[in-house]
Amino acid sequence: MDNDKCVNVNKPKEKPLDLDDVLINELGQFGRFQLRNLALLAIPLMMSAFINEYVFSAMAVKHRCRIPECGDTNVTHQIDPFWLNNTVPPSATGLSSCERYAPKSIDIIPGDFEEKDTCPTTLFDNNHVIPCDAGYVYESTNSVVYEFDLGCQDWLRALAGTLNSIGTLLVLPITGYISDRFGRRLVLILNIFNLGLFGLLRAFSVNYTMYLILQIVQTTLGSGTVSAGYILAAELIGPKYRVLGIATLSSMFATGQIVMASVAWLTPSWRAMLIALHIPCFFIVTYFWLLSESVRWLLSKRKFEKAKKVLESVARINRTQISNKSMEALMNPPTKTVTTSSKKGLITSILHSKILLRRICTTPIWWITACFVYYGLSINSTSLSESKYSNYILTCAIEIPGFFTATVVLNKIGRRATLSTCFFFGAVCNLAFILISPNLYVLRLIFYLLGKFSISTSMTALYLYTSELYPTEYRHSLLAFSSMIGRIGSITAPLTPVLMNYWHGIPSLMFSAMGILSGILVLTQPETLGTKLPDTLEEAESLGNTQNMT
Repeated sequence: MDNDKCVNVNKPKEKPLDLDDVLINELGQFGRFQLRNLALLAIPLMMSAFINEYVFSAMAVKHRCRIPECGDTNVTHQIDPFWLNNTVPPSATGLSSCERYAPKSIDIIPGDFEEKDTCPTTLFDNNHVIPCDAGYVYESTNSVVYEFDLGCQDWLRALAGTLNSIGTLLVLPITGYISDRFGRRLVLILNIFNLGLFGLLRAFSVNYTMYLILQIVQTTLGSGTVSAGYILAAELIGPKYRVLGIATLSSMFATGQIVMASVAWLTPSWRAMLIALHIPCFFIVTYFWLLSESVRWLLSKRKFEKAKKVLESVARINRTQISNKSMEALMNPPTKTVTTSSKKGLITSILHSKILLRRICTTPIWWITACFVYYGLSINSTSLSESKYSNYILTCAIEIPGFFTATVVLNKIGRRATLSTCFFFGAVCNLAFILISPNLYVLRLIFYLLGKFSISTSMTALYLYTSELYPTEYRHSLLAFSSMIGRIGSITAPLTPVLMNYWHGIPSLMFSAMGILSGILVLTQPETLGTKLPDTLEEAESLGNTQNMT
């Protein structure tokens, strides 16, 4: 269409040389320089996972009402004495954690029954249930729940995870602005430094309010490492190895979660855990000298001398060379012409394209599901059994083969088939987890891990498939929009463990329902495997047509 052609085009021009051409033909798509870059980025990517330590520092602690009539004198008294049935009513999950039987109006001296190791039911009115009125007894002291006496305030405890996810939403515009204005390397270093600084301060919280405030400040100013690391890696890896590089970095985030859980397992208190995790973050300041800035960003900001030095370093370390002609072309990019399509506003284009509008109403739901199930399964893994730490480590470790599986199947069976299958398979695994008897722990764990494997695979597919459905002129904005809406899932995921107080299967049922919904919605979109990446709105609308195949 004439409206989509450049205003001042007189004759066809050759495609200008870009960095991908130079990487493919001269510098190497994945040489020693890119490998060193990936190794350096692996460390901050692992550290970025420490932002999720609230899973352990604010984890639920088994507790019950303190019964002073039976000799409960402190918060660390025996959690399940044999007389407990006489003092608290039953609940859906066993014995109530937040209620007790009212004591009868008789003269009782606290501690009368402590030495006798008994507490008869005759002391209590079994027909009258009251909330805990004398505090709580905790099974463990290694949590803010014990430290700040949160007891039955489960929704308040879960607020730590919700604020964490809200912070990851707030960080997106901050990180994007600093990254585009001052560079990717600075963003990466600042985020890890802030992560370490506010994480260390949280270790000295004097009350739960201080803990929560520092939680959202830490994530708002320190959780942008992942996007900065991905961009730094992807912008210097050739097209052939880019997906593999991103999958490798994703596996580093999973490795960081394993490290985090291991440190939590080995440290005696949540404060010691925070200190041990966050002090090493300050060493990332050395990346000002160890890590090179993104060449693409330097070129876009016309910092040609610095870009030239980086390119020369790439050639030297990769033992290749860049020709003077290529260097000259990169240092003197052509002036961009203004197109009439670029004058159209994004909102106007969406409203005038039914196909684009349907996609914008669809892809954010995929992202909500992926974030909701991914984070929900990680957080709920600590309640699978008494072995909280090993359960979490297993659910994180299973992500690694999931990421690399995506790199294989995406190019074999296609984007739509991969993503839809992952959503449906994950839904089946979550339903099976509900139906299998709790006594069959190993079988339940297998289905739980398979569910996490499928959602991890879908996370990798999601980035690629979403970006291929939108035209170049709007791709970044619409991908960011889908990702931002997807944070609704990660914000609500920390609240799901509390729902198990009403019925143990509620979280898994919700994960399954969302998976089925998204799996169906994926099938409404065209397959993009083997198609040309759409540059214009018209090309994006024609996706799925045979003439659009490359």
